[in-house]
Amino acid sequence: MTSKTERIVVVEDDPGLQELLVEELEAEKYQVQACDSVESALPLIEKWQPDLVVSDLRLPGANGMTMVPKLLTLSDTPSILLITAFGTVAQAVEALKQGADDFLTKPLDMEHFLLCVRRLLENRRLKHTVRAMREQQTENFHGMIGRSRTMRDLYQQIHQVADAGSAVLVLGESGTGKELVAQAIHAESARQQGPFLAVNCAGIPKELMESEFFGHAAGAFTGAQKARSGLLKEAHGGTLLLDEIGEMPLELQAKLLRVLQEGTIRAVGSDQETLVDVRIIAATHRDLETLVSEGKFRQDLFYRLETFALKVPPLRERGDDRELLAQHFVAALSKDDGLSPSLSRETMEKIYDYPFPGNVRELQNAMERAVTFCQGSEIRPEHLPERMQQASQLTLSQNDSGNSEPGMRELRSLSDVQRDYVRYVLRETGGNKRKAAEVLGVTRRTLYRWLED
Repeated sequence: MTSKTERIVVVEDDPGLQELLVEELEAEKYQVQACDSVESALPLIEKWQPDLVVSDLRLPGANGMTMVPKLLTLSDTPSILLITAFGTVAQAVEALKQGADDFLTKPLDMEHFLLCVRRLLENRRLKHTVRAMREQQTENFHGMIGRSRTMRDLYQQIHQVADAGSAVLVLGESGTGKELVAQAIHAESARQQGPFLAVNCAGIPKELMESEFFGHAAGAFTGAQKARSGLLKEAHGGTLLLDEIGEMPLELQAKLLRVLQEGTIRAVGSDQETLVDVRIIAATHRDLETLVSEGKFRQDLFYRLETFALKVPPLRERGDDRELLAQHFVAALSKDDGLSPSLSRETMEKIYDYPFPGNVRELQNAMERAVTFCQGSEIRPEHLPERMQQASQLTLSQNDSGNSEPGMRELRSLSDVQRDYVRYVLRETGGNKRKAAEVLGVTRRTLYRWLED
């Protein structure tokens, strides 16, 4: 029989039944510990962290039912199986309402009991697998690190637009990760096996843009000795990201609109139309509506692009993602010795106080500096860039003066304030969730629910 690693605690005051249950479970290769009261079981369960608790309902002192809500506050809640010689339908219903996973009555059918144990443990393994997959997907989605509500909403939007086939407009401040969003859309789409090309419109001289995108025929202009296919043709069957689309000249915007409408291109110096199958993703940090009103961006192209518009949230609106990202960058930037410095409480306070106008890219650069200057095992505030070291004083002075310029702490929702305070309490208690829950005046189950929101 395959060796099992699941841990089971048996809480039974009848010595004969306790011995029988332990023997039967150990024969199935489970790791088993036993005790005879709730009072002795709770410290053991908290320390040993079993996968399943099998408990009699009627015990000396506190009964088994009182243990259920306490087990549900544990960080890794075990499955709960209650047994009793005085079982009634009412007790069974109440046990399940309290959070127990199943309920058996004495005298126990041992074959049925073991089958129930196997089923509960299998269900628990499946729940852990699903949870791990969700957490992995949430924390690292195609290279994007984040589990805040705003980022989870963005991931869902990416899922929804990936197979739509139409052009997508990705909006967001500089440094928020717009190219990662474009790559994620491509990876989630049916075009994932095709090429993904990215070009920054601001980095191409205007006189070369048309040739860069549409290609040119040999001899089309001075220096064009060979024909060139262009980015739109090179991305055939895949995705082309046009970063900083707001920098594209109006005359080229008209030709891009034709590509979106007709799916054809004409190389510079050629009279032949060529079909292309390419998905366009445009990105910009600029306000395209303002550019439209100023006559600097085509209205018809704007309307075509904004059908599927995704907004990448700035870092200041991503709550605890700041800590998650900071830790990720520190680990990635540390030397290849398996060790990376930790972030002190004071350092994290500076990170939370700073508005990050450069967003994720700025945080990454700050962590690179911190890792370089940190010679010990902990990153301190003095290892951060000076502007971040002064963040608290800057924010305070701006708030006192009523200044509403960028850099001042923005008004935040109650849920964001609560989430940050919970994280603060966790840092103050050294990550001890039991102590944190006591300080906050809530159960650990409530604390974990808050942390997952």
